[in-house]
Amino acid sequence: MIEMQDVMKKYGNGTTAIRNITVKIDQGEFVYVVGPSGAGKSTFIKLMYREEKATKGQLNVAGFDLMNIKNRDIPLLRREIGVVFQDYKLLPKKTIYENVAYAMQVIGRKPRDIKKRVMEVLDLVGLKHKVRVFPTELSGGEQQRVAIARAIVNTPKVLIADEPTGNLDPENSWEIMKLLDKINTQGTTVVMATHNAQIVNTIRHRVIAVENGRIIRDQVEGEYGYDV
Repeated sequence: MIEMQDVMKKYGNGTTAIRNITVKIDQGEFVYVVGPSGAGKSTFIKLMYREEKATKGQLNVAGFDLMNIKNRDIPLLRREIGVVFQDYKLLPKKTIYENVAYAMQVIGRKPRDIKKRVMEVLDLVGLKHKVRVFPTELSGGEQQRVAIARAIVNTPKVLIADEPTGNLDPENSWEIMKLLDKINTQGTTVVMATHNAQIVNTIRHRVIAVENGRIIRDQVEGEYGYDV
């Protein structure tokens, strides 16, 4: 599903964020990406949905060769990848329904299909009763659930979550984790960057630890003992 071979990312200012990373993430896995600030984990995540382009190496995601993909094909790649951010990135002037539906409208789905699918995912995230509400009327946890609904509405093969609980209190953080786990059990590959040691050590999944642009540890589900 995601495969990197000797991947390096060097920015124009001379900073090397990723150094010769080789890793494989299979379909259906749930993987945490951890590491201190500046370790390179955000770049590692961004390479997967082509927000950043690797400087060298081989990188394949959901059947796409990201080293040779044409710009016109990047939207096709992103139909296979849902992305959730720490700050939600919802459209403030659109209702919850409209925020989620927009992701289907931009790829030309039929209105009937949009309505059915949007209501399905809003039901999944527990917000079916708030379709006419605007983002500013929701709590942070609810906004993140809307963001997750939007990310999965087109049934992506991969869900990338970049610090999805970073702005949330513990109670909402656990609710978001339960939701991500549920999505994963339905077959979606989940890759989640996080600083939250308690989540990593409590809800066990594979852990990839990044430091100084390198993978320093890649451990399957079990006791990790990760500390921020």
